Amino acid sequence: MSKLTIVANITAKSDQIDLVKAELEKLIDVTRAEAGCIHYDLHQDNEKPAHFLFFENWESRELWQVHMGNQPLQDFIAATEGALEGLTVNEMTQIG
Repeated sequence: MSKLTIVANITAKSDQIDLVKAELEKLIDVTRAEAGCIHYDLHQDNEKPAHFLFFENWESRELWQVHMGNQPLQDFIAATEGALEGLTVNEMTQIG
């Protein structure tokens, strides 16, 4: 199977930006060390600081699914309960 690209858009509530950012930053190093992780890059919108984006590349969908069940991600979900305005995750395949 070809590599999997993930684009995750996370929007914090306006009064929770700092909390959400801190919790997202905790995911970076631990996720980059996971099996199958090629890239795991966090971005913050310059004009809308409540909007964060993870751009990720994984060796396979199976390895990404392992990541989705790992404890650091579960800790993020618990720590940010009620702090998110929205979250969308797109699974994509590079075609060019």
